[in-house]
Amino acid sequence: MSTTTATRAISHERASMRDKLQDWLPRLVLAPSFAVILLFVYGFILWTIYLSFTHSRMMPVYTLTGFDSYMRLFAQPSWWMALKNIAIFGVLYVAICIALGLTLAILLDQKIRGEGVLRPIYLYPMAVSFIVTGTAWKWFLNPGTGLEKTMQDWGWTSFHFDWLVNADMAIYTVVIAGVWQAAGFCMAMFLAGLRGIDGEIMKAAQIDGASTYATYRRIVIPALRPVFLSAFIVLTHMAIKSYDLVIALTGGGPGNATELPSTFMYSYTFTRNQMSVGASSAVIMLMTVAAIIVPYLYSELREKQR
Repeated sequence: MSTTTATRAISHERASMRDKLQDWLPRLVLAPSFAVILLFVYGFILWTIYLSFTHSRMMPVYTLTGFDSYMRLFAQPSWWMALKNIAIFGVLYVAICIALGLTLAILLDQKIRGEGVLRPIYLYPMAVSFIVTGTAWKWFLNPGTGLEKTMQDWGWTSFHFDWLVNADMAIYTVVIAGVWQAAGFCMAMFLAGLRGIDGEIMKAAQIDGASTYATYRRIVIPALRPVFLSAFIVLTHMAIKSYDLVIALTGGGPGNATELPSTFMYSYTFTRNQMSVGASSAVIMLMTVAAIIVPYLYSELREKQR
């Protein structure tokens, strides 16, 4: 009897150890990546915030100087130009991508022929990096080798499209390239949202005599609210950190006509040896992203609680 009891106790202990190991195994596997993220993401964020309150130039200086770097940042005319450009680029980029993506999604949702071919075509630009996108559009919009020269060679000698070298219009070339890349991504998001709407609701609205426009305005568009919000968050984040697209397409020029906060931060940190000013601009960008993402996360948590 005692032998049986001892055997059961050993079996129970082994099962308990096995259960504990199964509980801890995922944590042990994820621990190295968690430590790396903690150090190289959040650690460097805190380090950048600290440097923004110093007077660091080429090398870090750890003596705190208060808000001097932020005062010098907002005294730079190029920073105000970067803020103006990010406002223009961000508003147009987000608005056009959402509008174009929704339009394409509605058209594809009509079960048209060739949908299986059109979807990859629209989505393909998203698979291309911003560097490749910027380089391709730079060739296409270059007045000496691209669209303007081609049209003039075909006989349309009065055709001019010099936005790429025009300081007043160069920022809109960045918008064009950005929209070309991200509109297909928005289309995929909206198409998935449309396919998730109950078809019975649509049929009931049609039976009640609602027009197609009224059905989309009062039923479909409100049902896509989470998709709109997700698209807005993703596109805004992409707009704020769109460094490589600008560098490949315009290099921030002509002059500083297409300067964005991301290019300003890189320039002042690594080229002009004003590390504290560059760090303060990075903190402003971080605060902007947080101001967009935190309310989104808060609303999502409230929806789940409800």
